[in-house]
Amino acid sequence: MDVRRLELLRELAERGSITAVAEATQRTVSAVSQQLKVLQREAGVPLTERSGRGIVLTSAGHALARTATDVAVAIERAEALWDDFKQTPRGEVTLTTFPTGGQMLLPGLLTAIREVPGLTLTCSDQDPLLPDFADLTPDFDIVLADSPGILPSWRDRGLTVVSLLKEPLDVALPEGHPLSAKTTLSPKDLVDVTWIGAQAGFSFDRILRQIEAANGTPATVGQRFLDNGIVETVVAAGHGIAILPRFTTRDHENGLVTRPLSGVRAVRQISALLRPDRAERPSVRLVIEALRTEAARVQVLYESLRP
Repeated sequence: MDVRRLELLRELAERGSITAVAEATQRTVSAVSQQLKVLQREAGVPLTERSGRGIVLTSAGHALARTATDVAVAIERAEALWDDFKQTPRGEVTLTTFPTGGQMLLPGLLTAIREVPGLTLTCSDQDPLLPDFADLTPDFDIVLADSPGILPSWRDRGLTVVSLLKEPLDVALPEGHPLSAKTTLSPKDLVDVTWIGAQAGFSFDRILRQIEAANGTPATVGQRFLDNGIVETVVAAGHGIAILPRFTTRDHENGLVTRPLSGVRAVRQISALLRPDRAERPSVRLVIEALRTEAARVQVLYESLRP
């Protein structure tokens, strides 16, 4: 079987449509369809089937797509071994992130990579409303994501997952709020307060759901915002309290104080997601190691700043 045709099948498994594969690989739809038909003849079994106006992979198609991933990993590993002999890591590495992840990790990471000759790191940020940042792995070498932990769906997709750091989530209060006299806050302290909430499903909102469950009463949410900067200013103005990430919240800088939560698991996992073949590239490996180093530095720095 032709490796390039196997790669098209893998792209179809990842992207869900021939049109998307054609756009990503800079081919025409008819060219992709033709190559997949040739691959199906080589395989001797149906690899795709009709579903509505499009096509989906059969069970055999999914199995062969997983094999295509193994082939891609083997090729990248072989090329990486050769590159290790003939050159230092070089070329472009693309990285995309959610906003606060970029705020924490990108300044130091860009400084570290700047010192590597021949290597370019191109970064971007994404709308935090994306249902799953793993969907971005076909288009970027490295995707930074936050979650309650390592999601089973990431493993099911065969992604390489690199755990970077765990960030506590605290309660943000306006300075002078009666609850600011406490060093920690439990769910029972947070009955009958007004919350400035996040969108449903976000890490911050999941913590609020845990507080509701512990108290047995629904929380009162006055407003919901995506942008943490807006949440901070609204809380500082006295319109409610909020769940915010510890490392990027401007505690005491704009009229806020933060207090840790007890009695609920208030933490988010920050990870790097990669296709396994891209994880074999020397340039990508170097960026991942720089990310690990920067995440460890950030963790130590912010923990040392806590009173």
